[in-house]
Amino acid sequence: MNNWNDQFDLLIKSRTPLIFIRSGEEERVQSLLSQASKRLNQRRLATWDYIEGLQGILNSESLGARQPMAVLQWLQKLDPSKPTILLAKDFHRFSEDAGISRMLRNLSSDLRMKNHTLVLSAGDWSPPSDLEESITILDLPLPKEDELKMLLSNIAKASESILSEDILEDLTHACSGLSEIRVRQVAARALAQRGCLSKEDLGEVLAEKRQAIARSEVLEYCETNSTPADIGGLDALKNWLDQRHAAFSDEARKFGLPLPRGVLLIGPQGTGKSLTAKTIAHSWSMPLLRLDVGRLFAGLVGASEARTRETIQRAEAMAPCVLWIDEIDKGFGGDARSDGGTSQRVLANVLTWMAEKTSAVFVVATANGVDRLPGELLRKGRFDEIFLLDLPSSQERHSILKLHLNQRRPDLGFPIKSIVDRTEGFSGAELEQTVIEAMHFAFAERRELLETDLILAASQLVPLSRTAKEQLEFLKKWASTGRARPASLKIV
Repeated sequence: MNNWNDQFDLLIKSRTPLIFIRSGEEERVQSLLSQASKRLNQRRLATWDYIEGLQGILNSESLGARQPMAVLQWLQKLDPSKPTILLAKDFHRFSEDAGISRMLRNLSSDLRMKNHTLVLSAGDWSPPSDLEESITILDLPLPKEDELKMLLSNIAKASESILSEDILEDLTHACSGLSEIRVRQVAARALAQRGCLSKEDLGEVLAEKRQAIARSEVLEYCETNSTPADIGGLDALKNWLDQRHAAFSDEARKFGLPLPRGVLLIGPQGTGKSLTAKTIAHSWSMPLLRLDVGRLFAGLVGASEARTRETIQRAEAMAPCVLWIDEIDKGFGGDARSDGGTSQRVLANVLTWMAEKTSAVFVVATANGVDRLPGELLRKGRFDEIFLLDLPSSQERHSILKLHLNQRRPDLGFPIKSIVDRTEGFSGAELEQTVIEAMHFAFAERRELLETDLILAASQLVPLSRTAKEQLEFLKKWASTGRARPASLKIV
């Protein structure tokens, strides 16, 4: 937070007239401005809202209640010898008014001479085009770990709770990604239920995180119990992921390794791309956040970019975590001319973040094809690696069939080589469906599953390798030029 404080202090010292702090945490913004006013040569802090009017200045209390223009006129006429920071709450709602807009532009030049600053704050607002040059935007990130630790420690002291250093560390890590007000709500519930803060509150924090992610409308908190044992084959990819997991350690930082960026998984439907994303999160003991790219594209001009920034901020605050961008080719593979360039601007924001991020957010993007993917996404440096998940080889089909049979009908000892030979060109999902269909045959006749059931089920299923043959051949040819690594150690 010191870095943010330094940025804000510099803006005030350089007489920046209009500042927009992008944050939905109104109380936290006011607290930070209060601290800043004391640091900056005892500047006065005043606040204004539509109902209460002006607060914090003697002889002017309640001025401008229900009159937004009146408070701007007050600031314009204010004595320059009394430098003041005015926090105008919800003021962005009046910016479309022609008079207010004109007055804000006038203030952008007047306030430079008078050493006053007007601060606006909102969670989701894009300044209108005629105000873009007049307003300086400053993003307020969610609380860092040192802030959360101090907040929890202060709450514990105020409630006379005894928190050991270990429990305080666990709660601090768990609260990463929550706003200050959400942390206070979790603490209030804990104090109401048990009278103290303790390790039992970790479950409450996790539930609050799920709600925070749900409120974002773009990210989904995914529960997963998948392990590498649930994936048949893909040994080259598994080995690579083991190496990248080790690179998240403090020892790797001391060795000089950067944090892993992510991986792009390309392949036909049913080859295990989504399952791999779930497996990474579970085996690495990280939360899995699924990004719905379609929901980034909101209807209002500028709203998509705002949602993208919020999503990135939310994901970084949850770090270490796995950010799963499912079917990225559908989200960013369209014609930019059809949406006024919004998709290109959103993609540019995402790609810049991926290339420059220093947080422990591992991006797992999946795509069914490459023909619609923009070239910028495939450029080296966006992802650590690109893997092709091809249709399983004979050996992998044997592993996948055995895996699904053991999960559903353990203790069956019949050979499955004949089924393996009859399922060439089947994807992992199609092999699973073969087992399920065969079980339907057996269950309908109230008997045990037989090898003949599997053979019959395989003969009736038409695999994707036949219906989309040209697409699969194009994908293999593209990967063979060295643009992607095979996810399997051996392709047969």
